Amino acid sequence: MVQDAVKKDENLEDGFNTAATEQFSDDDIRDITDALHEGNSKQVKELIDDLSITESAELLAKVVADDRQELIDQYLKQFDSETFVELDDDLRKNILESMEPKQVATIVSDLDSDDAVDLLYNLDPVFQKDVIRKLSAKNRATVEEGLTFPEESAGRLMQREFVAIPQFWTIGKTIDYLRAAGEELPQEFFDIFIIDPMYHVVGIVPLNQIIRTQRDVKVEKLLIDQDLHIIPAELDQEDAAKIFKDHNIVTAPVVDDSGRVIGVITIDDIVDVIEEEAQEDILRLAGVSTSGTDMYRDVVNTTKSRFTWLAVNLVTAILASLVIGLFDATIEQIVALAVLMPIVASMGGNAGTQTLTIAVRALATNDLSKTNMMRMIGKETLIGMLNGIAFAVIVGVITLFWFQTPLLAGVIAAAMIVNLIVAGLFGIAIPIILNNMKIDPALASTVFLTTVTDVVGFFAFLGLAAIVLI
Repeated sequence: MVQDAVKKDENLEDGFNTAATEQFSDDDIRDITDALHEGNSKQVKELIDDLSITESAELLAKVVADDRQELIDQYLKQFDSETFVELDDDLRKNILESMEPKQVATIVSDLDSDDAVDLLYNLDPVFQKDVIRKLSAKNRATVEEGLTFPEESAGRLMQREFVAIPQFWTIGKTIDYLRAAGEELPQEFFDIFIIDPMYHVVGIVPLNQIIRTQRDVKVEKLLIDQDLHIIPAELDQEDAAKIFKDHNIVTAPVVDDSGRVIGVITIDDIVDVIEEEAQEDILRLAGVSTSGTDMYRDVVNTTKSRFTWLAVNLVTAILASLVIGLFDATIEQIVALAVLMPIVASMGGNAGTQTLTIAVRALATNDLSKTNMMRMIGKETLIGMLNGIAFAVIVGVITLFWFQTPLLAGVIAAAMIVNLIVAGLFGIAIPIILNNMKIDPALASTVFLTTVTDVVGFFAFLGLAAIVLI
């Protein structure tokens, strides 16, 4: 019998391993769309039922618009409500606004309060109000309260379902309360908040400590040296994420202006914030919209969102061209300059972007501040100088063999050193300056850096050429 049990466990383990290695693929999506086109509703339902929440979201994201609409119209009940939480903001907005308000209200009612607010916040205001009217009084009050907090604040992020008990309760009474509460408890929770009569948090007790402690012990006995990390509802979500990161916590209470606990933030919310903030920084560095991923926005709005920074780039490109125009006579006499000058500018741009990326990230994580600012500026400038010398030798040798002109090789080598030093200096200085001016360095740094490295690169190379060679 023992051998049979062991064998059964091994078979189960093999089954789990097989399931874990199976990937939701384009072939699986094709199977569903083929069944959809054939009108085989039974197969479509079975295939959707087998999908996880993230796989269902991937299905809706990848199919064409007509198939997506048909899946929503005919098979909405097959999709878990949390599927819509996993969707890109713009895509989710399009899908939800294609439904009836009552259908959206049903989805919202099945979600935790933080996910419900996240689902509704960017909907058309009129449609949003229609959905809220369809909610129960309790859900309506919760959602409306959540929407009053600033976007990207802890109040918008928090979940309003939490467990709080008085500090004079015993462990036994706490356990009995949790058992009796049943479905009223949050779906997942890790800590219990201990509160005073004014609903201020005086401590947090992990659930595992409750289970390990004798029934007659008062919960306040477990609060010795309890390190509280209370988060104001108005705090920016990025700052809240930093608190979680710095203190390695999985739960934190959220309080209102009077210090009363009104919600909880858990580590799964923070993971989403970190991913969202990282995505925003990446998109801003490229000068594109930070709303969603830009993949599911319509063509006109996407074009508008990218136009602004392309226009700024055009202005900076014209500025660089004006610098080149100052030396048109020099270029006419030595055609090799036209061949070589993109090398100096592009090397400066790439070197500056490396420094810029490090600086923007360091500012976002608060690793770069006034304490170490000058030290980091000196370090990046020195790195630029050392790389400049190294590549000056390489480019100088290549130019010498290419054009057989030692002076030209010396000019491009000197220009390379100058531009890489400038790239290192401004690659870190520009984000710091913009940050001090309360301008998002991830959004604006790239344009300014490109202008500096292009102008300095062209001016140094062509200016030295005009002096040395002409």
